Amino acid sequence: MKDEFFDVVNERDEVIGKRSRQEVHEQRLLHRAVHVLVFNSRGELFLQKRSMMKDCFPGAWDSSASGHLDAGESYDACAVRELREELGLELSSLPMRLFKIDGCPETGYEFVWIYRCESDGPFKLHPEEIEGGGWFAPAAITRWMVERPGEFAEALLLIWRRLQGL
Repeated sequence: MKDEFFDVVNERDEVIGKRSRQEVHEQRLLHRAVHVLVFNSRGELFLQKRSMMKDCFPGAWDSSASGHLDAGESYDACAVRELREELGLELSSLPMRLFKIDGCPETGYEFVWIYRCESDGPFKLHPEEIEGGGWFAPAAITRWMVERPGEFAEALLLIWRRLQGL
């Protein structure tokens, strides 16, 4: 299996080098990622349950689709690619950019653009990435996060607080 390579960035999200996934994570280097929130026509959010094979937060609930930017890839291109790879979702236009979070421990030292799009599915989940998923009302997600925060990937908890204006 070939190693993935990511752009390493400085505190201003400017590319300063390129390193392997393993090096980036072991050395906690700043790098880039996207999270895409997919809402259906009823206003529910699709959450994925991460595969137990994942190196970070195995089995945790997470954004609809998320992933690292490959070296040289743009945030927008990565968002489209992750939707296609993880959910089998092909968009006719770019998802909407919501906000950006600077690299910090909660994001795994990733600068993250958060996107939103709408789809009612059905999805074709990538089995190596996603164990399962489901649609949840925003109020139910908020209650769930308060009651059992350990069931979620840390980045999603941060994203949800920002999205809710908390």
